[in-house]
Amino acid sequence: MALNVQQVPRHEQHEREKALKILARSIFKELKSQGYEAKQIVSLATELISQVTSDLAHEPDSQR
Repeated sequence: MALNVQQVPRHEQHEREKALKILARSIFKELKSQGYEAKQIVSLATELISQVTSDLAHEPDSQR
């Protein structure tokens, strides 16, 4: 079970957001260096959003 954002201390929340931005940049750079085209990277991002959306749809409202 994932922690609700409200359950994470504010400073920790900021650090996680910062880490996610770094991770996203790293993944993007790696995909580009491996020859993936922008369209393929957008397809990956779309699939990630789809997975998160599906996961949220199955969570009770109290966990969002």
